[in-house]
Amino acid sequence: MDALGILKPLLTTLLLPPGGLLLLLALAMALARKHRRLAWTLVATASALLWLLSCHAASYGLGRLLLPSYPAVSASDSKRAQAIVVLGGGVNLYAPEYGEPTMGGHATARLQYGAHLKRQTGLPMLFAGGKGWGASSAQTSSEAEVAAAILQRDTGMTIEWLDKTSRDTREGALKAFEMLAPLHKTTVLLVTNDWHMARSVKQFEKAGFTVIPAPMGFIQPPQNPLMDYLPSAKALDQTQLILKEWLGRLLT
Repeated sequence: MDALGILKPLLTTLLLPPGGLLLLLALAMALARKHRRLAWTLVATASALLWLLSCHAASYGLGRLLLPSYPAVSASDSKRAQAIVVLGGGVNLYAPEYGEPTMGGHATARLQYGAHLKRQTGLPMLFAGGKGWGASSAQTSSEAEVAAAILQRDTGMTIEWLDKTSRDTREGALKAFEMLAPLHKTTVLLVTNDWHMARSVKQFEKAGFTVIPAPMGFIQPPQNPLMDYLPSAKALDQTQLILKEWLGRLLT
């Protein structure tokens, strides 16, 4: 499992767009001299897919097709929970404006929503995030430690439990159960992006939790008839996340 985990960042980068499409173009170049028609077919296919997968409208439709979506958590559901679990999403090591590492965009949004739920419910919080499989050797602090420092600095709130060792969602679920089950806190509000929720719920239920999904970061539906069909780097990044989650659900 460790060997596969170490390979995950490399394989997903190479296979998912834009990496997979660039490999397709490289194959076309290799075939161009002896198989000209096939090469041009591959070029046209890769180009069309790059445009399509870079459109917000197509990305949104792909997400609705491949991934389940969850409603926002209700106040009545929140009352059944015994703790909040927030899943990490990556650390930015270079943040000279703060003079210390900070969290990536998805991770920051998850932490903010977890803090919002903590204020509303008064429930204790666990943050799950060690050093991911693709973490740099320059990363000295776990994501959980970075999250705790940021929340304390910005809100004065504390995080009751820090999982400093998990490297992915599966390990996060197992470690969270190891920490919370002895305290009889096995019904949890699980905070992560909506597109990441289905795989997360599956892993946490397998670990032994009763999960109340508390999704955030929903993919926005198309709103601009022109711009939503034009390619953008943001939409391509969104498509990559959707396809990564879809593959993750197939393999777990």
